[in-house]
Amino acid sequence: MEFKKSQKLYKKGLKHLVGAVNSPVRAFSSVGGNPLFIKKAKGSKITDVDGNTFVDLVLSYEPMILGHRHKKVQKAIDKALKNGYTFGASTENEIKLAKIVCDAFPGMDKVRFVNSGTEAVLSGIRLARAFTGKDKIIKFAGCYHGHQDALLVAAGSGLATLSLPGSKGVPEGAVRNTLIAKYNDLESVKAHFEEHDDIAGVILEPIAGNMGVVIPQNDFLKELKTYLESKGALLIVDEVMTGFRSKFGGAQELLGVEADITCLGKVVGGGFPVGAYGARNEIMQEVAPLGGMYQAGTLSGNPIAMAGGIATLTELKKQNPYEKFNEIAQIIEVFLLEKAKKHGVEITVNRFGSMINPFFTNVTVTNFEEAQTSDTKKFATFFWEMMHNGVFLPPSQFEAWFLSSALTEKDIQKIAKAIDKGMEAVAKM
Repeated sequence: MEFKKSQKLYKKGLKHLVGAVNSPVRAFSSVGGNPLFIKKAKGSKITDVDGNTFVDLVLSYEPMILGHRHKKVQKAIDKALKNGYTFGASTENEIKLAKIVCDAFPGMDKVRFVNSGTEAVLSGIRLARAFTGKDKIIKFAGCYHGHQDALLVAAGSGLATLSLPGSKGVPEGAVRNTLIAKYNDLESVKAHFEEHDDIAGVILEPIAGNMGVVIPQNDFLKELKTYLESKGALLIVDEVMTGFRSKFGGAQELLGVEADITCLGKVVGGGFPVGAYGARNEIMQEVAPLGGMYQAGTLSGNPIAMAGGIATLTELKKQNPYEKFNEIAQIIEVFLLEKAKKHGVEITVNRFGSMINPFFTNVTVTNFEEAQTSDTKKFATFFWEMMHNGVFLPPSQFEAWFLSSALTEKDIQKIAKAIDKGMEAVAKM
């Protein structure tokens, strides 16, 4: 398998693009080599400019849950395009998609559409502060919530991949009201409340996907919500990755907890740039034009994204692929463990619903510190062997793999063979 055209485009892109990419993880910094340039995708497959076709386990980092260019989604988008691209005014489809989203999340009465997960999270945090009248926010090390200044500390995948402790350009004042806790450790949250009386809320991924897949342990989320209620603070759940991935709705429902504010993205627009945040009426009443918390966006509720989102979620609810996702994820987990054992490679595998990934460590991974015990050099070798055997993975040890309902039995067999080759290559290091 050759990547000559991608290499050529990479060199060409260096002139006018920063690192020839528009998002750092795409640069392949942690796995070596040059980034791939993609030409097209269909169903479960993605094809680069050199004509190499891969089974896609990236899925644009989650939203292509039906696979690429699903015929019903494509038809809805084509129809919407004929009416115009953007109006800067309201459309009926915003109301339709809002109902679908609110119906899927218990406790969500109203939703506001924005343009990205980052925008959804920063708006959700502003809303928590507006509602409580308090300033500080607790986040967990390893959870990534977009590149806003206040949360760009201990932020998981992108920063971990590049070995950066934070980000230049973020002033000290921007993170003054951000407190860091340890995922799956309620005592680390309580310690902050003992020190501060102005904490508006806690934000977390219900299933972390930006330090690899990390699952809450021993009713962590339930106990966290109960504790926050006792303190008059809000639980802000970032389901940008997990939304509609484990069930039709959010992972929080499966985990037995109800967020005060839920942040969404990606899949809600069928792959178009979109985000959303929602909550019960008394909280959403704070948002302009009903209340004093200002948030706006010319492209929010974009008609093409709304059409793509309605078609995607309607088809997803009809398919109800969640039992199948669990079965496929379990099969892949078995492949990973068996082939690792066969070749004498130590790994830990975490999965939840349609999210899965291996950690190249013998440590059980329940937080960011444990995730960082992974051997990233082994992952890099594994990554490229998987690529050369036709499986497209996120180029980072600290990113989840995602499944689509377009995966076929032939795709699964290809993944199995690639895993065997990948573990064999790691064993030879």
